Amino acid sequence: MHSMPSVSIVGAAGYTGQETLDRVLAHPQLELVAVGSSSLAGRPATALDPRLNRNGTSQVPVFVANDAALAAGADVTFLCLSHEEAAALEPPAEGVVVDLSGAHRLHDPSQYERWYGFTHPRPGDLAQWVYGLPELVEGTGRLIANPGCYATATLLALAPLKGAIEPGSVVVDAKSGMTGAGRTLKPSTHAGFVLENVSPYKVGEHQHVPEIAQLLGFPVSFTPHLLPVRRGLIATCNVRSTGPDLRALLERAYAASEVVTVLPEGVAPELSRVQHTDTAEIGVFTDRFTDRTIVICAEDNLGKGAAGQAIQNVNRAFGFGDTTGLRLPGVLV
Repeated sequence: MHSMPSVSIVGAAGYTGQETLDRVLAHPQLELVAVGSSSLAGRPATALDPRLNRNGTSQVPVFVANDAALAAGADVTFLCLSHEEAAALEPPAEGVVVDLSGAHRLHDPSQYERWYGFTHPRPGDLAQWVYGLPELVEGTGRLIANPGCYATATLLALAPLKGAIEPGSVVVDAKSGMTGAGRTLKPSTHAGFVLENVSPYKVGEHQHVPEIAQLLGFPVSFTPHLLPVRRGLIATCNVRSTGPDLRALLERAYAASEVVTVLPEGVAPELSRVQHTDTAEIGVFTDRFTDRTIVICAEDNLGKGAAGQAIQNVNRAFGFGDTTGLRLPGVLV
């Protein structure tokens, strides 16, 4: 064991990989030892971003192939790969592994064919993975499945309420910046498609739906939309209370949190306040015309929705302060 836990990042060239790399470099108790990228193997850190060599020296080792990064023997391995690639990997036998893909989030292996479009190659391993949503799931483990970005926002809004709302009443309208779709180019992420446009996608079949239902214990009606912004995510959840004060339940759930803030009455979450941070904001409103409550959660899809949460999970696994290395304050403009 190193004096500080050593870190390897597998798939560092993608959006979540870059965001994870950035946070590891800024973390006072983590030491980066290997950076994997199949497309950049053998090249210096500046091949990814010239800012990684700003002072003439780099804290980032030369890129290695993803297989080599996986085999680096690090105390912490971050998997920043596609769902199918991560599912096929045999995780390191030792050390903490945090998977930022969806490959290990669902307990039932048969769900992968329906929601992710592939048969899980290692179904017997799924029970070993702990779902890593620190505010809502107690305990941790060596193998951590980092939650999806939409699932994080929706669950932060709804999980503290699950015994106080009518399950059949929940309708979620969610919107994300285009980095939520990943770095691989596809027709729906071309600038000509995204700019000056808002488009629903994967309507009724988004892969985060079973993940949300797994933790809540009941399904929700969920519709995602692509926003013409780079980053940020907002989930508007319409629910019907069975009687309890939903605002009070949420305030109690996050009273001690430095990551999740329940905003004062009448204040709505906004993307601009959570972008480039690892925080989340929750707003609670009463619909004056109906008997429904509207709970809104905003986060950065690459922050609390991905890399920030991955760091939070590592902090918990090693007993570090919950917010060590996280980006907490936003920028006042």
